[in-house]
This record gives sequence, structure tokens and C-alpha cells, in this order.
Amino acid sequence: MIKPLLTSLFLSIALLAGGPQRAQAQANGAIPWFTVQNYAVVVQNGANSKPLDRNVTLPNGIQVEYRTQSLRLADGSRVPMQEGDVLSLNGEFIRKKAEISPAPAPARTVAAAPAPAATKSVASAAFKYQPAAPVNGKLKGVVELGASGFNMFIIRIDTKRNWKLEKSEFGNSLVMENMATEEDIRNGLKTYIGKMLDFGVAGRDIHFVVSSGASMAEGTRRIVKSLEALKFRVNTVTPESEGVLGLQAAMPKEFADKAFVVDMGSGNTKISWMDGSQPRTNSTYGAKYYEKGIEDATVAADVKAKAGQVPTGLSKTCFIIGGVPYEMAKAVRQGDEPYTTLLGPDAYPQLGGAKSKAGLNIYQAVAAATGCTHFVFGYDTNFTIGYLLSLP
Repeated sequence: MIKPLLTSLFLSIALLAGGPQRAQAQANGAIPWFTVQNYAVVVQNGANSKPLDRNVTLPNGIQVEYRTQSLRLADGSRVPMQEGDVLSLNGEFIRKKAEISPAPAPARTVAAAPAPAATKSVASAAFKYQPAAPVNGKLKGVVELGASGFNMFIIRIDTKRNWKLEKSEFGNSLVMENMATEEDIRNGLKTYIGKMLDFGVAGRDIHFVVSSGASMAEGTRRIVKSLEALKFRVNTVTPESEGVLGLQAAMPKEFADKAFVVDMGSGNTKISWMDGSQPRTNSTYGAKYYEKGIEDATVAADVKAKAGQVPTGLSKTCFIIGGVPYEMAKAVRQGDEPYTTLLGPDAYPQLGGAKSKAGLNIYQAVAAATGCTHFVFGYDTNFTIGYLLSLP
């Protein structure tokens, strides 16, 4: 007998393992299958359905991933499921092209031939780009004072501006919520400084950058005051300069004439590209716009207007960075790959939390305005690294 596929929560499938229950199910025409309903993977048994709350591996090795609403094949590739798609328990899969009857006839086996339909949800092939490694590089460090926390980056950079991320650390801060004392700030920043010094970064090569989103927060001046007391210079950037720095760090040199960059921050989102030899940046809402009571439709309209200015010749590939894109990339990352090609914007409705949902709205608007289907997330990239690259 086939081993039951789910726990008692999905007893209807377990009963399919064999015996009288299976015969009765077949007699009633109620054989369970997997489908997508209202942006969730469910187990359908006749008129009854139950949502999945964990991944399920079928007897033929195909795994149904409930979070990403995708099928993970034996070779590690994924086939995103769309609303109304159907997967039988033996791994046969059909795309919904019209209304599907309660007991669909299998069309093809995913294990043998993954559905090739090209939709916005289908992730492109893995992005294999490898940047040139620095030769005899020098260590430089930067602390980003962002709208959602303090982040630290240490890179090694050579005279040709080739660079490699050597260390990074991400942390949350209560400064922006005005719930941290001046001593808390000072101690936290001293800890980061100490870590960079211990790693080998010279004191003169430690920099501090206040993001454009954080600069609007009331608590920022307390951070700047604490740093200045430690004799460090603090650099505040505008949304436009932040977009240019993000473009410089996230865009591989070879793609300057065929791609654009989206830096989705908490306070704002920067959409940047090269206009000949000059960088162009448009700034729009960030992923925390909901805190200001701004409607999703208002944000989407503005994002589309700004993203719609990206030239057609550059809109095929987008290098995207930021906290919400990181969550999207993490869900489908293959091992320790430096770049992850995101699933399409209609493949992440399961993202939880207000910030993630707001970021998804921005992502969907960028994709709709540009027609881009190849969004590449780089794990080693941040606009503050662009700041280090811009230094003499």
C-alpha cells in the first residue's frame, strides 16, 4: 500500500492508501487531488477541501510546497501552481485553461515533463553570473542606519573597483520607535565598530550612512549625535543618491545596458537605470507605507508611473534588493547561491505581515509597468556598498 501522505489533519488522503475506503472513494467519484484555491494549496476531495499547512512529498518524489505554491521536482527545479491547476496523487498535472471538472483526467506527468507554460509566476533559469574577485584588495566597512535597523557590511575592494563581501550582519533597532536610550545606541554602535576593527578594518575606513528613509525618523538625530561623540562622520543620503549608490552596487557592469535596479526599502523604493553614461533614479513609496494609512491602489499607481519610465531595452532584467525581496528570494533559494531568480509577482500571496504584503504590492506594480519577468536578487548587495565603491 502507498504510505499515507499526510497526518490525521488530512485523513481524506490517508484513506486513499488502500482498502474499502479507497474503493468507496472511487465509487463515489471523490478521489482527492491538490489544487490552488484563493491563493492557497488545498487538498480537494469531492466538494470538500482543506488547506495545506506543511509540505507534502508524493510517492514519486514530487514535493508540494504550500508556502510557495509550487511543485519541487526531483532535479530541484520548481513549477509554480496557479489558481485552478490540478495535481493528482500520482504526480500527474494539468494547467487550468478552462473550467476543470471535479475529477479531472490527468494530462501529463510532472516528473516526466514539467509544465512548460510561460507565465509571470515561472522563475527563469538560475542566474550564474560571477563577479571578478578583487586582487590585493583593501578592507572597508560601513554601518547602515536604516529605517528598520542597523546593518553592517565589510567588503574587500581593489584598485579596479572589484569587490567582495567579507562579512555582513543585520540587526533591528528600537531607535526608530523612540524606545532606545542614548546609552543603548552608543553601546550598539560601539559593538559594530569593535567587530569591524577586530576583523581588520582600519578605523579611518569605517563609515556610517543614514538611509533616506531613516533620515525622516525622529530618532535619527540621536544616532548621529552618538556617532559624532565618538568622532565618526555620518553621511546622510537623499533618495536620489541612494538610488544611484544602489545601482552602482547591485548592477553588474556587464548589464548596464540591458537591465535596471529596484531597491525596495522600508521608507522608500528607488527605481534606477543607466541613461547612456548617466544614472537615472525615480523614488516612490517604501514597504512601510501602510503605517501612514496610504491605500495599496495609490501606491501601485505611483509605482507604475515611476517604473513605467524604465526604457524598454532595459526592462527585461531587474536586479532587486531590499528586505521584502530578500524574504521572497529566501523562500526559493538553492543552497548558497549568490543570486536567486525570484518567482513571478503572482506567486507570493502567502507572504505574511503587513510589510511583506505592502512590498508584494510594490513588486507587482513594477512587474506590471515594465513587463519584466526576470527579477534577480543579490544576497551580497546593499546601497551602502555602493557608497564604499564611490570613495576614492
